[in-house]
Formats: sequence, C-alpha cells, structure tokens
Amino acid sequence: AKLKAVPGVVGASAPASWRSGDDYLVEAFPAVDGAAPGIQSTIDRTNAVLSGTSATLGGVAAVDRDFVHAVYGNFPYVLTFVLVLTLILLARAFRSIVLPIKAAVLNLVSLAAAFGIVVLIFQWGHGSSLWNITATQAITAWIPLMIFAFLFGLSMDYEVFMLTRMREAYDETGSTSKAIELGLARTGKLVTSAALILMFAFLVLSSSPGFEVKEFAIGLAAGIIFDATVIRALLVPALMRLLGDANWWMPQWTRRALFISRRERLPEPATESA
Repeated sequence: AKLKAVPGVVGASAPASWRSGDDYLVEAFPAVDGAAPGIQSTIDRTNAVLSGTSATLGGVAAVDRDFVHAVYGNFPYVLTFVLVLTLILLARAFRSIVLPIKAAVLNLVSLAAAFGIVVLIFQWGHGSSLWNITATQAITAWIPLMIFAFLFGLSMDYEVFMLTRMREAYDETGSTSKAIELGLARTGKLVTSAALILMFAFLVLSSSPGFEVKEFAIGLAAGIIFDATVIRALLVPALMRLLGDANWWMPQWTRRALFISRRERLPEPATESA
C-alpha cells in the first residue's frame, strides 16, 4: 500500500508465491521507463518511503542510480587529487609554477571537447547517422569516467614531451621564443604521429556494433585529435609566447618546499650519432 501511494508508481504486486517466511518480494511498476530521466525522482521517493523499515529497493534502475551516486559523488575528490599531484610533479620537473597550471587547464579543455563531442553525437543525435546509431538522450554512466582516465593521461604525456624539450632549450639558450621553436621542432612530428595512430585505432574500434564501445571510442578519438592539433600545436605555443619569461617563474618558497636548488638543471639531452 505504501508503494502504491508513491508519486510515480502506478502499481505494486506481491504474489503469495513470492513469500518465504517473513520475507516478501514486491514488484513496483513505475509510470516511466527505467531509463527515463524521471525515474531518479521516483527512486528517491520510494527510498524515502522505505526508510526506517527492513525493506530494500532493487532492480536495474535502482542499481544504476546507486552506481552513479557512488562513482560521481566521489569524483570531485579524485579529480582534485589528480590535479594536485600533477601540479606538484610538473612543478618539480620543470621548475615552474606557471607551466603546470597551464598544462592542467589545457588538459581539462581537451576533456571538455571530448565530452562535448560525445553529447553532440550520442545525446543530441547530430552526426549519429554516420555511425548508424540513434541518439538515446543520455550518456552511459561509465563513459565520462573512462574517457577522463584515458585522455587525461595521454594529454599529459604529450604535454610532458613538449615541455621537457622546451625547458631543455630554454636552459641552453635563455630565450623563451627560441625554446618554443626548438621544442615544437623536436616534438611536433612525434606528438602528431602518435595522436594520429591512436585516433585511427579508436575510429576503427568505433565501427564495432556495440553502442557503448562506439561512445567510448569516438569520445577518445575526438579528444586525442583535438588535443594534438588545437591544444598542442596552437594553444600551447601561443600561450607560452604571450606569457614570455613568466613561463619559468617559481617563487622562492615553492623552490624550498619542492627541494629545488637554483643550480639544478634538467638532464642533458641525448645526442644523435652521425
């Protein structure tokens, strides 16, 4: 009777054959599909009615809701930990406060672009016909988390490749402009080639029949190529050129906290044999 009175529940059933001692299995029928947006409110209201009793709520919709709350409820803490650890390690490696902050911000821009492409195709349906799919008006719960895990690591790899060369060039020449030129010349082809290989690999993966696999593969392919072209080839050198010598700024208290000596230098780059 309590379940039938819940807004969003149109009926409930508990046949005698579903009873075992004092335990009952009750099936409630929601007014909307288990994947519809309104089901979350119905689940919350049902849980509120069942609170204080020994009854628990099950089913695919309830399990999915609990999964989303458990994962994304803690995601801000995970993101904060990853960003702080990244900033500390990059600041120690490049002896700069500005470069790690710039790297983290641009990585988040790449992630935003990947998420935007996934929403555009799989939620709104723009271009979905290219992959012979129908938009579902929603994104699979685990897709954004997995895209974040893969793309953030790949983007940071590309960033470290470039900044390592630029830092080496700056230590050699003392010129920010020269460091940017040499860094791009030494790493541009490497980063672009690696990104193209991964992009084509994920595009091939997106041709598989699985809907969720398509979401994951297209999101990563879009994020990788956006990162290698717009971010690494355009925004990174442009921002470094605008910031000039401020790229290498690091206050004295940060040097002491990270145990960085003023005379400390990056390892000498390996020389190519003739």
